[in-house]
Amino acid sequence: MSAPGTPTLDQLRIFLAVVDSGSFAAAGRRLNRAVSVISYGIANLEAQLGLTLFEREGTRKPELTVAGRALLADARAVAHGVDGLRARVKGLLDGLEAEVDLAVDVMLPAERLGAVLRAFAREYPTVQLRLHVEALGAVLAMVREGRAMVGISGPLAIGADGVECVAAGSVPLVPVAAPDHPLGQMAQIAPGAGRDYTQLVLTDRSRATDGQDYSVLSPKTWRLADLGAKHALLCEGVGWGNMPLPMVESDLVAGTLVRLAMPDHPGGTYRFAGIWRRDTPPGPAAEWLIAQFVEQGRADAALAGMIDL
Repeated sequence: MSAPGTPTLDQLRIFLAVVDSGSFAAAGRRLNRAVSVISYGIANLEAQLGLTLFEREGTRKPELTVAGRALLADARAVAHGVDGLRARVKGLLDGLEAEVDLAVDVMLPAERLGAVLRAFAREYPTVQLRLHVEALGAVLAMVREGRAMVGISGPLAIGADGVECVAAGSVPLVPVAAPDHPLGQMAQIAPGAGRDYTQLVLTDRSRATDGQDYSVLSPKTWRLADLGAKHALLCEGVGWGNMPLPMVESDLVAGTLVRLAMPDHPGGTYRFAGIWRRDTPPGPAAEWLIAQFVEQGRADAALAGMIDL
């Protein structure tokens, strides 16, 4: 048995047009071709493949054969793949990035991140995204080292050498503990009481904050590199610690965590900044991402009595 020939992209497009429009004549109108050209294209495709794709006799419109139905998904995949290739090439010719590496601070509310990236997928379907979620100075380090094109960093990036910054909102951090934790059971917490209990502290994967502590009150600490792990340990009553309010609001409502009214440690405002290297300005897609985070952050407001962290 001889091997099948190689169909052309035009033949596959004609095949799909006939399937989607329901007739050779409708396919001709869709493609702005004569019906004879459509018939000739299908005949050539069938000859190339050695298969009959449409039943033409005894029916008012062409019906797919078993073989035609079997090949339909593959034909669509090829056509869509070529369309995607052409769109990507056009984007590159227009200066659009092929991919964007984005680093975001772990404190950024997940709902905001999801909303922006969902819109990004619609706006730039040909641009691949690599997302890195980091803590404290690691976002700044990734951008400085060129491992991320742009970042949404915490306050450590503000004023950093060689980096451009634009304000991108904020999130309140509040001290919390499990209701069965000693601090969680206190009706009134005395100044300095937090020092007597283990504080769960988020650590930095980079070396940007070596030897520095932020919002650490207790000499007894557990250091954690993952905010999700910190959240889980807080709920288990292992210690107390600061958490972004959006992440623990449902716990506060459910009573699995309680907000601690600590007179000497009420929490604070954690500000975000969109950042990029001054010598490597973002392209259109990365610039759009930064603009979206900035716009989303305009409505953020600091809670009363909180200072900037």
